[in-house]
Amino acid sequence: MNKKNHVNKNRDLWTSKWGFILSCIGSAVGMGNIWLFPSRIAAYGGAFLVAYLFFDVVIGFSGVIGEMSFGRKARSGPIGAFGAACASKGEEKRRLGSAIGAIPMLGALALAIGYSVVMGWIFKYLAGSFTGSTLSYGSDIHDVSGYEAAFGSTASAFGNNVWLLVALVCTFLVMALGVAAGIEKANKIMIPLFYVLFISLVVYVAMQPGAGAGYAHIFTIQTEYFKDPMLWAYALGQSFFSLSLAGNGTIIYGSYLSDKEDIVSSAWKVALFDTLAAFLAALVIVPAMAASGIRDFSGGPGLMFIYLPNLFASMPGSRIIAVIFFLAVLFAGFTSLVNLFEAPVATLQDHLRFSRSRAVAVIAVIGTAVALCIQGIVSQWMDFVSIYVCPLGAGLAGIMFAWVWGKKAVEEAVSLGRKRPVGRWFYPLYKYGFCILTMVVLVAGAVFGGIG
Repeated sequence: MNKKNHVNKNRDLWTSKWGFILSCIGSAVGMGNIWLFPSRIAAYGGAFLVAYLFFDVVIGFSGVIGEMSFGRKARSGPIGAFGAACASKGEEKRRLGSAIGAIPMLGALALAIGYSVVMGWIFKYLAGSFTGSTLSYGSDIHDVSGYEAAFGSTASAFGNNVWLLVALVCTFLVMALGVAAGIEKANKIMIPLFYVLFISLVVYVAMQPGAGAGYAHIFTIQTEYFKDPMLWAYALGQSFFSLSLAGNGTIIYGSYLSDKEDIVSSAWKVALFDTLAAFLAALVIVPAMAASGIRDFSGGPGLMFIYLPNLFASMPGSRIIAVIFFLAVLFAGFTSLVNLFEAPVATLQDHLRFSRSRAVAVIAVIGTAVALCIQGIVSQWMDFVSIYVCPLGAGLAGIMFAWVWGKKAVEEAVSLGRKRPVGRWFYPLYKYGFCILTMVVLVAGAVFGGIG
């Protein structure tokens, strides 16, 4: 162990480039792709898709590359990485950097705890899809109000203890196996299956009468929407949060990456497949809603747990459709949850020298205790973390890497593993473009009550 750099050189590594890429895709593809992106498309049509793709390119080729490279160069999560950046200006400043790095690390833990509550809901609805209870088979619930009441009881305080515990146990069992044997293998299975399942839903929905109106809406670009500043704010927020940038998860996954791998090549693949996941969700949900005569709908948990079960119940083969949908959603959510919990777990390993099993056990106890208690306020909990802590963490990571560690360190880190050094375009795009955008996300989120 190199005491000067405070880095554990014996830490676990990904076994393959695609194992890393699939794990990063897993961390990026989550609920925002499924319950928010389709509603934005429903509101703005193809204009939102254009704006979203613009920000995806900018953020994918700046923030994603930057956080991956930052983690790999420091061989640590945010606490170690921020500390190393500050230590480049003098060893006595390492402690200050480490203290600042605790902000995104704690943000990852808080977001993971809230996300685990959502995963408990998904496990319950998946199980109910097999039995028919999710679609209210054999009951008197036949409209939205009935599904809303059913979800309300699930999302109440201590309303879903059993399935929440199931979600947490499954998550920590995978994490206890380690990065390569647990996280990487899980993502290699779950992420391809996620795409297969959603593609099958796309094909099914395409055969439903009236679905064509949904496709027409998705691909119609009404240029007047480009004058609406909220279109750009929502597109920025969607891209930012969907790519899992918060100064924690992407940094920690990058820290497990071999020096031989080309991060630029990996980053654009992650951004591409994350966008594909969101687009597939839109190709399922928007045409399905259109087939039922619904053009405008809001996103969030209500879409997934209230309106979609109500919609599925009216479709042929409803139980099979519900099973496929919630199984795909479970894969997306599970891989994201593992990524969020990895930052605090790795922190205990790197800085307190905990064994993997002990670190996972400690975070499991903390995560479980808090998650059980916040079930009734999880919406407010998640809003606070996503609006304030996530963009702050991403901005701090950008400042630490680009502004504090500096141009030479950044370009060397990004160029590592490439056949030729990264172009001159990267550093100014990352230092100015990405860092400014993170501040825009923070301010816009605070002003508008969340934009992603």
